[in-house]
Amino acid sequence: MSDRKRIVVLGSTGSIGTQTLDVARRHADKLEVVGLAVNARADELLAQARAFGVRHLAVGDERLSREPIADELAAHVESAKPEGTASSLAEAFAQRGEGTLGFGADAVVDLVRLPEADIVVNALVGAAGLRASYETLAAGKVLALANKESLVVGGDLIMPMAAEPGRLMPIDSEHGAIYQCLLGENPREVSRLWVTASGGPFRGRTRADLEGITPAAALAHPTWNMGAKISIDSSTLMNKGLEVIEAHHLFAMPYDRISVVVQPQSAIHSMVEFTDGSVKAHLGTTDMRIPIQFALSYPDRWDAPVAPLDFTKLGSLEFAPADTDTFRCLALARAAGERGGTLPCVMNAANEVAVAAFLAEEGSYLGIAACVEAVMDAHERAGVQRVESLEQLEALDAWARQEARKNVR
Repeated sequence: MSDRKRIVVLGSTGSIGTQTLDVARRHADKLEVVGLAVNARADELLAQARAFGVRHLAVGDERLSREPIADELAAHVESAKPEGTASSLAEAFAQRGEGTLGFGADAVVDLVRLPEADIVVNALVGAAGLRASYETLAAGKVLALANKESLVVGGDLIMPMAAEPGRLMPIDSEHGAIYQCLLGENPREVSRLWVTASGGPFRGRTRADLEGITPAAALAHPTWNMGAKISIDSSTLMNKGLEVIEAHHLFAMPYDRISVVVQPQSAIHSMVEFTDGSVKAHLGTTDMRIPIQFALSYPDRWDAPVAPLDFTKLGSLEFAPADTDTFRCLALARAAGERGGTLPCVMNAANEVAVAAFLAEEGSYLGIAACVEAVMDAHERAGVQRVESLEQLEALDAWARQEARKNVR
């Protein structure tokens, strides 16, 4: 019987997903990939499935079920079945189960219930990841979470399911850093969480400077290599606002004790300040494989997946306050978190629509914050609700997206 941890990767062709598979490749003696899910990159999914011998696959885009790639995926799942005599086949299937291939959002979520899976890496982009996170915890699996919206939108539902230590492992560099700084500490002795920000590509600019910003300019992050949506969020500092809400849920910390500080070198991934004035900082190379690996190896630490940080070449460390007047998304996200209830859900949906419009050159850069604020205001006028169910959040998400499309500017 293998003692390897068996993982399912949702969003396996994205930035976090591919780096997760890189960690799995490096530590093949400790990790086995048993399920992979993508939204639409089915060709890449097939290549990954062949490389890792994965027999449980899902594609979110149902339209691809009618394309030739569906037949290739099905052939892989079929060929990856155990071979042997009738009696040995029965035993093999009893141990391993048959391979599966599904299309659509439900098929992606179904992978989290695989009996052989121990850990689910949720690297889905956007609010679509919330149900997957919920069902992962409901199925008794460990949730390695890279999907910010799970906690931003549904933290009130998710966190009560993850009370047991180690059930929810944050993959974010910032939250992974805070998690590690808190190991062995008394939570009651924590006075402040410091969430670090690189400042993005427009650090130091004024609002006037941001008029006419193009998607290409906003995608050019100075220190991290990320997907398009998260890169835009990083440039507007919305990403940091989402992380503040996540930190509130993950570490049960009031918003007035969570601060954002700009650290342009991205060497300090976050800090924890204690009641006696001591501060723990987590430093490391700017490579997401480090927090990904820790989320998968916990409570152990494995050999580093990248070259360690060379302090003799690091030079100086700079710190500055975040400019919430210029980058209004950070202030809007914090306001949504402080108000709580269903407002973060609405804020997040509006941001997703506004960012997509900007990337499609249908909306402006400064229009992202304006759109988010307009939808938040509309929801507050209608009445913010207490979070009660996934269905409630999904309905409000749909309403907010429709409202946001009216406010793209």
